[in-house]
Amino acid sequence: MGAPPRRALPDSALLGMALFVFTEVMFFAGFISAFVIVQGGSPPGAWPPPGQPRLPIAQTAFNTLALLASGVALFVAGQRLRAARPMSAERWLVAAVGLGAYFVVAQGIEWVGLLRQGLTLTSSQLGSFFYVIVGTHALHAVVAIVFLGLAWRALRIGRLTAPGLGAVQLFWYFVVLVWPVLYWKVYL
Repeated sequence: MGAPPRRALPDSALLGMALFVFTEVMFFAGFISAFVIVQGGSPPGAWPPPGQPRLPIAQTAFNTLALLASGVALFVAGQRLRAARPMSAERWLVAAVGLGAYFVVAQGIEWVGLLRQGLTLTSSQLGSFFYVIVGTHALHAVVAIVFLGLAWRALRIGRLTAPGLGAVQLFWYFVVLVWPVLYWKVYL
């Protein structure tokens, strides 16, 4: 009798990213919980606070679609990489980066507009929560886009592995999938 077969260990990058994403889910859950408690404690009809602008629901919905499309593009890129079709994977990875960058820039333009309308970090509880929650998400999106760019570079030079892309995908999927929850709770 030979030795029992060895079980494959999970990729360390993927496992590390999974642990990181789990902590970030809890982080955003705390933000959303605090926001819901404060919003629920305001008098009926007093949200958003008087004198504060309404958040741009329609434009942000369009931006949300672009972010979701970037997640789909990254999924297809991963499928193409695993099917040993790196040129096709590269196009889809570039699309994911482009759509993600569009989302971040469009949200930045939204911020500028809201600042001009008087919604600031100190103008109200809505402003405080909006900029902290959405700003934290924006920071995560920018970092994830950098990782996507690094994955693209690794793909170009033939060094991107499926587990390496898997770790980047996990982080980007977190950024993509937490956003609809934030949009629903903060904007609607």
